[in-house]
Amino acid sequence: MTKKTFYLTTAIAYTSGKPHIGNTYEAILADSIVRFKRQQGYDVRFQTGTDEHGQKIELKAAEAGVTPKEFVDKVSGEIKTIWDLVGTSYDKFIRTTDEYHEKQVQKIFKKLYDQGDIYKGYYEGMYCTPCESFFTESQLVDGKCPDCGRECTPAKEEAYFFRMSKYADRLIEHINTHPEFIQPESRKNEMMNNFLLPGLQDLCVSRTSFKWGVPVDFDPKHVIYVWIDALSNYITGLGYDVDGNNDELYNKYWPADLHLIGKDILRFHTIYWPIMLMALDVPLPKQIFGHPWLLQGDGKMSKSKGNVIYADDLANLFGVDAVRYFVLHEMPFDNDGTITWELMVERMNSDLANTLGNLVNRTISMSNKYFNGVVENKGVSDDVDADFKETVLAAPKKAAEKMDKLRVADAITEIFALFKRCNKYIDETMPWALAKEEDKKDRLATVLYNLIEGINIGASLLEPFMPETSKKILQQINAEARAFDDMEEFGKYKSGNKVTEKPEILFARMDIKDVMEKVEEIKADQKKDTEGEKYPEVEAKPEITIDDFDKVQIQVGEVIKCEPVPKAKKLLVSQIKIGAETRQIVSGIAKYYKPEEMVGKKVAVITNLKPCKLCGVESQGMILAAGDDEGNLSVVTVDKDIVSGSEIC
Repeated sequence: MTKKTFYLTTAIAYTSGKPHIGNTYEAILADSIVRFKRQQGYDVRFQTGTDEHGQKIELKAAEAGVTPKEFVDKVSGEIKTIWDLVGTSYDKFIRTTDEYHEKQVQKIFKKLYDQGDIYKGYYEGMYCTPCESFFTESQLVDGKCPDCGRECTPAKEEAYFFRMSKYADRLIEHINTHPEFIQPESRKNEMMNNFLLPGLQDLCVSRTSFKWGVPVDFDPKHVIYVWIDALSNYITGLGYDVDGNNDELYNKYWPADLHLIGKDILRFHTIYWPIMLMALDVPLPKQIFGHPWLLQGDGKMSKSKGNVIYADDLANLFGVDAVRYFVLHEMPFDNDGTITWELMVERMNSDLANTLGNLVNRTISMSNKYFNGVVENKGVSDDVDADFKETVLAAPKKAAEKMDKLRVADAITEIFALFKRCNKYIDETMPWALAKEEDKKDRLATVLYNLIEGINIGASLLEPFMPETSKKILQQINAEARAFDDMEEFGKYKSGNKVTEKPEILFARMDIKDVMEKVEEIKADQKKDTEGEKYPEVEAKPEITIDDFDKVQIQVGEVIKCEPVPKAKKLLVSQIKIGAETRQIVSGIAKYYKPEEMVGKKVAVITNLKPCKLCGVESQGMILAAGDDEGNLSVVTVDKDIVSGSEIC
């Protein structure tokens, strides 16, 4: 019988630097899903990799004094090492600098151009360098990039465009008729209401302002838009060929069953990517899941502050499986999760050391103490056994139901509910009391057999989430991993098996004080890496000319009135005298200044910025401010009595 296939991809990691634990979470999440599918008997294909082109890479390589290829080779290697460290069982690690991929990207672009879906023109708008995306003024959020929240700059360049609107209605129909296509549902509503229903604009799909990318082969001064390049990996990694000479892997596994991505790149995957596939006459993926973010508990991550949490640091302190357990268990389905060192210790002690580790250790120890390690089912039952067995046998079904809905944290909760029930069963049956009565020996043997069987099923279920721990438990109880279909019946553990004589402590309890001392060392090392800098980490922007700068008009303005913006905690609205006129300007500075502190200040104001509305209040310019990595902010003022309206140049 042919196995049912399951093809899962992660977003490919951008090679701008070493991935922190929030980036690594996606790889671990994906791995848990594919391992569970394999356990269920699916023929699984799991692809991940690195996204290696774009302006940001070009700039970072220049800063580092190396070629872009040398830069991405190093970072891609770091990413792959971390993915391997946390146990991801990928089948393909693709790089967008792979020769086959680059050639297919060129062929995809040419095909779309030849059939009229791509055309040449000029683009003028607000450009976000980190996202490598243009936006209209209306798409900006508080004047900033709607995806990453960074500043956007005006830009104009010759470019090729994709006729998005041609396929918009078709995509809307697909989303409406396939409710499972975008998950969670809140993400679907966001894409429909914010982008599709208002009307899609044609998408800029090439660049001339930088060189590090896949060149348009028939117009080499252009490089192909990074998202066409990056998104195509999901099919090129299977051997897709534009000319129809597809590899057997493509024929077998496409369409993808699941694209697993972060919520910040949902638009690219649920709008641009499906439309690309429609234009290529390629079937759409079955489901795209935009997972939430795993956030740092003590504010914005920065190496200069020493508070970036990396997977390898966590693994060195707690072990790989503890890290996997934490990030999978602590992440809600559709809300952001939080990671802190303190919470890691708490989970280590309560869930892993106590609930799981102590259960396995004392069950094996009692088997050795009372029966020299031999585990036998004597068939002496009691009323309490029925409920225990029911709970154990229900766990696989409950976990599978949660996994089918991608509620991984809930699935792990169901498995640990099994382990907790085992601990309760010990309290109910009191083996130590049974051991004191000779006529209860067979009942004691049965109790311990039931416990080992429960642990056998629980450890087998645990494998997708904590593979090394699962393996260790099964070795200690001398059992094989149970196939999913073999978890429907209680009592398959071989009677007469002998458990290990010396059970290994799976998870040792940790002292928060000792952990935090090591954390301080990690922080110190991070800060040491930035010694000599002592400066904020500022995203480099493209070089400009004096003509570009001359387009910006900055003048001295005197704040004559300032008050909060109703229903907006971050915003203040100021009346600012600039020469003979008074401007109203809205600024996100309420966290740093009380309204009365602003009155009388002479501030630097951009006066030729197009007016916009923030929270329904019109803003007629922008107050300049400086911010650092410590979360401090100061408005830019003039230190002499310069007349308001004077030009700053």
